[in-house]
Amino acid sequence: MDKYSVLKQYFGHGAFRPGQEQLVDGVLAGRDVLGVMPTGGGKSLCYQVPALLLPGTALVVSPLISLMQDQVAALRGAGVAAAFLNSSLTSEQFIDTCREIRRGAYRLIYVAPERLENEYFASMAQGLEISLVAVDEAHCVSQWGQDFRPSYLKIAEFIGKLPKRPPVAAFTATATARVREDIAQLLGLRDPVSVVTGFDRANLFFEVRRPKQKLPAVSALVQERRGKSGIIYCATRAKVEQVCAALIEEGVSATRYHAGLSEEERTGNQNDFQFDRCPVMVATNAFGMGIDKSNVSFVIHYNMPKNLESYYQEAGRAGRDGEAAECILLYSAGDVVTAKMLLERSNEREKGFDTLEQDLRLLDAMVGYCKTTNCLRGYLLDYFGQGHGERCENCGNCRSLYVELNITRQAQMILSCIKRVKDLLGYYVGPALIIQVLRGSKNQRIRELGLERLSTYGILPEAREKVQSYIECLEAGGYVYVEKEHSTLRPTREAGQVLFHGQEVMMMARAQCEVPSAPPTRERKRLETSVQVLDGEQSGLLDRLKAARNKLAQEENVPAYIVFSNATLADMAAKSPRSLEAFLEVSGVGRVKASKYGKYFLDVIEEYYGDRGR
Repeated sequence: MDKYSVLKQYFGHGAFRPGQEQLVDGVLAGRDVLGVMPTGGGKSLCYQVPALLLPGTALVVSPLISLMQDQVAALRGAGVAAAFLNSSLTSEQFIDTCREIRRGAYRLIYVAPERLENEYFASMAQGLEISLVAVDEAHCVSQWGQDFRPSYLKIAEFIGKLPKRPPVAAFTATATARVREDIAQLLGLRDPVSVVTGFDRANLFFEVRRPKQKLPAVSALVQERRGKSGIIYCATRAKVEQVCAALIEEGVSATRYHAGLSEEERTGNQNDFQFDRCPVMVATNAFGMGIDKSNVSFVIHYNMPKNLESYYQEAGRAGRDGEAAECILLYSAGDVVTAKMLLERSNEREKGFDTLEQDLRLLDAMVGYCKTTNCLRGYLLDYFGQGHGERCENCGNCRSLYVELNITRQAQMILSCIKRVKDLLGYYVGPALIIQVLRGSKNQRIRELGLERLSTYGILPEAREKVQSYIECLEAGGYVYVEKEHSTLRPTREAGQVLFHGQEVMMMARAQCEVPSAPPTRERKRLETSVQVLDGEQSGLLDRLKAARNKLAQEENVPAYIVFSNATLADMAAKSPRSLEAFLEVSGVGRVKASKYGKYFLDVIEEYYGDRGR
């Protein structure tokens, strides 16, 4: 059997995606490989295909129990002998699995990185013929990455103690050039075949919103997406509880996940989400790394994450099946304060080395994403070092109309206020207090400091969000800056040009109306080929197929996407096969699944068209 036969028989694909074959060939040739591919880009196949062709057992290092369980369930459903070793197993199950491992019953074994430090497991591994070691979420090895885990640093040591060093395959979805260098060095990769297929995911729509009140905004977003599966990320446990309770009160089937819950409740809530009993998950960033749920159609960030790597990975849990999905971030200036506080706490309690300055630089890049008026996808791709067109036509900024406003007068008011407050108090203050003075706030602190006596008090009585946007424009233009240690707003030398020499300040502002999407560019048309477009009749069949799949999943007590993904069902609806041979031509249908489910779905298709007299 060759790689193409394995790909078709077990995974139901007639061809490799870009980058996959090069990585598969590298492993089969005995070389180390490093693959950086977007979420949903098919990283798993790059080690699963070689594992079925090489003699022995492949060892897969995976960071989360849920990810191991999903991967093993999917492999077993495709007819592949696979197992995992983790704390979810009972003592009896653990012993039985180890017994089967020793006799070579499995082609792939999934373990957490901490397991490699266990003497019992290390001893067992010494006696195995290990065909390859695959490291999933490999960015966890780097202190420059967003999910650093010290246990990943032990992987190279474990591999070095094996009787015969196997090929090592490392994979991640989000890694800057610096992190990729760390992965190669810290995992001890030897002249690896490196493939970076790109970070763009054409099916994802990105948007940043600035609602006056977030809770009503997130509620409205979820209500508009009734019947769809989504994740809402919050910065704190308290906010998770608040948002989840509010959604449940409004009749939304939502559940929650954070580190403050018992392990039993976290597992139960995650299963409810995976099995679509509760299609909406409200969670902290403790939830999600490696989540393999393919039908997540929206990810909403209630709070801004601490860095772009975290944001892109969390947002990327939407649309894994290739269908259109939304990634919406709700931003407010308070998010920056919260993020800084969390970074400071993390730096003090967990890391043990001084990375706060680095973390704050990463935070600045994240804030830049929230404030930019340029293409959001372009901003993300710039960060990860990938070229792109000027506009993607599939983000909130590209679909909005921006107009250029002259805000010189407002800028002069703001700069004058900063100077006058400093002259009165003898020190600079933060942006929030400057905004209160400009808007004429009757806040007690304003009176205590005597700021209501200033000539700039109440001089700019516009909405707080609008005054905030003026200050952000001045910051972006280099006229003011926020001093990091005390978070005070200070003018630069350039401010004098505006105050005394008539230099104009222009700001791009979003108009109230949206502009129609422009025709896709040639590049975007190419990227969008993975998204299946169905006509009305095919869409009706897709609904029937999804209902049939859900019924099967309930009977087998597995998540629906383990039976077939949404993308596979969409292709099934488009091709409408009437024979088992034609059923095998559907993308994602291998021989094992065709044998197991073929007649069932063929009957659904036959019945659907029979009802229409065809």
